[in-house]
Amino acid sequence: MPQPLTQVDLNDTVAKHIHQEFTRLVAGQTVGEALAWLRQHPPRERIIYFYVVDEGDRLLGVVPTRRLLLSPPEQPLADIMVRNVVALPAEATVVDACEFFIQHRFLAFPVVDADRRILGVVDVELYTSELDALGEASKRDEVFQLIGVRAAAGQTDSPWAAFGRRFPWLGCNLAAGILAAILSGVFEHELTQVVSLAFFIPVVLNLAESVASQSVSLALQALHGKRPSWRSLLRDLRREFGTGLLLGLGAGAVIALVALGWLGQGRVALCLIGGITGGVAGAAVLGLALPVVLRILRLDPRVAAGPIALAGADIITILLYFNLARWLLP
Repeated sequence: MPQPLTQVDLNDTVAKHIHQEFTRLVAGQTVGEALAWLRQHPPRERIIYFYVVDEGDRLLGVVPTRRLLLSPPEQPLADIMVRNVVALPAEATVVDACEFFIQHRFLAFPVVDADRRILGVVDVELYTSELDALGEASKRDEVFQLIGVRAAAGQTDSPWAAFGRRFPWLGCNLAAGILAAILSGVFEHELTQVVSLAFFIPVVLNLAESVASQSVSLALQALHGKRPSWRSLLRDLRREFGTGLLLGLGAGAVIALVALGWLGQGRVALCLIGGITGGVAGAAVLGLALPVVLRILRLDPRVAAGPIALAGADIITILLYFNLARWLLP
């Protein structure tokens, strides 16, 4: 039996506190075969979800009770199961599990290993009963702060409170916009000599911002159920940098061909390829790194990561684009 929350370290791995009694169904079964098997082997614990596994005990899906009871007996389980199952990795902590319960609002989560084999299930009652037993509001609030949610989060922020929480981070975009204007003045000579450079500034910046937004979203999603570390961040950054280079080369080649066919200026095309490739690669790295770094620093990445990443992507890209123009253009 898992230990109650008040008696465990919140940084323990959740695998130490799982239930082994849960209902497995085999992917090759039909609805009728599954119901017959359940009648012959009634679960000792209450049924929350029906988890579907393959012969290697790898988690494939979950079958809602309503579908299992109302579907035709001859229908395969694979046709009615939900394949996109929210699962906790075995290395997730108790705090991560609490965050999953608050964000997804399911009654239980399967815990899986690296090969997606199901190890057990964590039940919401383990947490709700023990949080109620904490008694003092200050102690409950302390636990919620550890998972990034204040006890008062159920109350909607007033417009002024939301403004105070979000506007400071928008200052990054304001500063980036002012700096971009200043840089345009610094490189006024290049823009005056080759006016076509200015034609492509919006698309160059938009590409970098789009990739930065994608990387931020992917990083925020990856943080669920995972404790970030500097070592894992470096590994992920190397992979994201390679992805950013490929995205930048692909997008830069398309825009460069348009510029070459439209203006017939090869050096402007080279500026576009270099500026977009470098800007997109830098934006990808920045977008992936910021949510992880902010989480490690115990700041809220959902509010702060986006504005900082977009501002950084703009500055990196415009500096590369203008400096390439100064180097390549007469």
